[in-house]
Amino acid sequence: MSSNLYPIISAVVANLLAQLLKPFFYYLRTGEKDLSFIFESGGFPSSHTSLVVGLTMAYGYLSNFQSQFFFISLVFSLTVIYDAANVRYYAGQNIKMTKQLIQDIEVLTQTTLENPVYREKIKEVLGHKWVEVIGGFLLGFITASILYFFQG
Repeated sequence: MSSNLYPIISAVVANLLAQLLKPFFYYLRTGEKDLSFIFESGGFPSSHTSLVVGLTMAYGYLSNFQSQFFFISLVFSLTVIYDAANVRYYAGQNIKMTKQLIQDIEVLTQTTLENPVYREKIKEVLGHKWVEVIGGFLLGFITASILYFFQG
């Protein structure tokens, strides 16, 4: 594998592995089979985290952790990881609370809110719990390491 392509291959492989593993871990947690998790954001492991860690580790290995690409990728990774575990996670929690408030208002007032905005289907799982981020981190690290140390 060309060292020019190694960082992007590492990132993409880590991301694809994370997405492919999501239904498996969902099954382990719930006992339910649902392959749709391959196409979902959120869940275990974090594919956003695995992607950026795979990229960062690849640039780190190639440069002995000293290139500008490594440091730029590191800052980018920290931003994505923080966003996945905080901003996006709490946005999803906010959606859950808003949906519950709408339902409670309808029950308490015995009316149905007619505006279509109240019926819009909005995804609740946007971000990640820290354990999901750590899973993505480990997957990105392992993927970049395997691809680096076992490339021919």
